[in-house]
Amino acid sequence: MQTITRTTPCGALQGLELEDHLEYRGIRYATAARWEYPRPVEHWEGVYDATQFGACCYQHRGFDEDTKVNPFYSKEFRVGCYFTYSEDCQYLNIWAPKDVKDCPVLIYIHGGSFTGGSTDERHISGTAYAKKGVIFVAMNYRLGPYGFCAHPQLKEADGTCGNYGLYDQLEAIRWVRRNIAALGGDPHRITLLGQSAGAMSVDILISSPLCRDWYRGAIMMSGPGLQRAAARPQSIEKVGQFWDQICQNAGAADMNALRQTDARTLYYAWLDACKSDKLSMLYTFPVFDGKLLTKATFNMRTIPKMPKILGMTNADMIPVLVSGLIRRWAHDDKGSPCYAYCFDRDLPGDNYGAWHTADLLYAFGTLQNNWRPFTDTDREISRQMVAAFANFVKCGNPNCNALPRWKAGTAKVMRFGDPSRMAPFPDGRLIKETLHNKGPV
Repeated sequence: MQTITRTTPCGALQGLELEDHLEYRGIRYATAARWEYPRPVEHWEGVYDATQFGACCYQHRGFDEDTKVNPFYSKEFRVGCYFTYSEDCQYLNIWAPKDVKDCPVLIYIHGGSFTGGSTDERHISGTAYAKKGVIFVAMNYRLGPYGFCAHPQLKEADGTCGNYGLYDQLEAIRWVRRNIAALGGDPHRITLLGQSAGAMSVDILISSPLCRDWYRGAIMMSGPGLQRAAARPQSIEKVGQFWDQICQNAGAADMNALRQTDARTLYYAWLDACKSDKLSMLYTFPVFDGKLLTKATFNMRTIPKMPKILGMTNADMIPVLVSGLIRRWAHDDKGSPCYAYCFDRDLPGDNYGAWHTADLLYAFGTLQNNWRPFTDTDREISRQMVAAFANFVKCGNPNCNALPRWKAGTAKVMRFGDPSRMAPFPDGRLIKETLHNKGPV
C-alpha cells in the first residue's frame, strides 16, 4: 500500500492511500490515566504514523478466550482479527475520499453495553461512505470498569466524576472539529451515528450542554430513548455502593487503593460484582454527573431539534420495548424529521433472524467480511442502507434513488428487507420475538 502525508493542526499525519479512498488509522486524540478525564492531543513532533490501528480498551476478550466467552459475536465480527489492549486507548480512525474539500463527516460510536467493542472489528469500515463522498470516523474509548466508574471518593474540585468513556467520545469529536478540515472535511457538517450503547452515547451527546450545538443530525440504531425514558442514568452515590463491593472483591481499602490495582485485578473484581447484582448493567452505564450529563437536559422533553434516523432489528434485544421507544421518541420530538426503520431481513446461515447488531453489516457495506452465505438480496439491502445513510449525512434526508420514498414518522417505517418498503412496524413479529426470541441477545 502507498502512503500519503497531510499536514494537520496537530502536525504531519501519514496514512494509507488506497485505490479509491484514504485511511488514517490509530490517531491518538487524547491520553488519560485511570479515572481521570482525557487530556487532548494538540500537537506531536515529526510525522505521525497512522497506518496501524491503535489499542482498544481492556474487556473480556483481553483476558479470556473470545470464542468461549462470546462465541456468537466472535464468529460474526472478530474471526481472524488481532487486537491490542490498554486502558489508555484513545485512538480514532478516519476513512476519507480523495481530493475533497468541505466534505460532510459521519462519526461512529460503537456499541457493546459500554463494556466491550472496538473500531477495528471486521464489520466496521468507512470505505463504503468514503466512496459516497462522506468522511467516516470511528473511535475507541474507555469501557466497563475503566470508563464508567463513579464513586463520591473520586469527585474532583467541581464535584464531578464518572463517565470517563463519554468524555473520551467528546474529546474525539473535539479532535475531529479541530483537524478534519485539513483532511478535506467540514467541521460544521458532522452527523453522529451510534448503535446500541453507541446510540445511547449519541443520545447523550446531542443533548449535552458541553457539545449540543456541534451536530447536523443523528443516527441511532437499537437504542434511541433507552436512557431518556427507560434505563435512566443512576446517581454517583447509588453507583458508588456498587463500587464499594468491587473494592472489597479486590482487597482494596478504598477507591484510591483500587485505582492502583492492575487492569486484570480490577476487571475480575468488577466482573464478580456484576455476577452478584442483578442491576449491575445499570451501574456500568453513564451517570448523572451534573456537567456532561444532567437531569435538566436529558429527558423526553428536551430532545434537540435536528433530523434523525431511529432504527432497530426485528429481533432486537426486547423488540416491543425498542419499537415503543422509537414511537414515543417520534411523538415527543416535535419539529424534527424522524425517519424510523425496522431491519426486517432474516440473515442467511442460521435461524437467529435479524439479531441485535445484524444491521451494521449492511449499514457499513461489510457483508464480504462475514461468513454467512449472503445473496444478491442482502447486497441490495446493504446498498440501500449505505446510500440512504450517506444522503442523510449530506442533506439531513435519507431519500435517494436506491429506496422507495422514506417518509418521516412511525405510522409507517422503512422496512429494510425483501423488498425494502414503507410499512407499519411488524408488531406481531415483534411480540413473538419478545416472548420467544432465542437469538444471541
